[in-house]
Amino acid sequence: MHKKLKTEAVDHLFKAILTLETKEECYTFFEDLCTVNELLSLSQRFEVATMLTNHKTYLEIAERTGASTATISRVNRSLNYGNDGYEMVFARMKEE
Repeated sequence: MHKKLKTEAVDHLFKAILTLETKEECYTFFEDLCTVNELLSLSQRFEVATMLTNHKTYLEIAERTGASTATISRVNRSLNYGNDGYEMVFARMKEE
């Protein structure tokens, strides 16, 4: 984990997120926490990661999500060289 990321404030935020129990609670909290554009950017990156995992091309991803090639490339780097956070979540989502 990046040293600059692990702070008391980030720990406090993650603790708050872990208290959320439903999708509606997530909407309520994140609509207060984030701007619409921030939330749409996060969801776009997650959709890009999903599509990359499903072996979609950059062109298909850009057309469907509106993501730039720079964003797609950044997400792809995270999938290939990151902390496996996407993979962990994808595996848990399959279990549901």
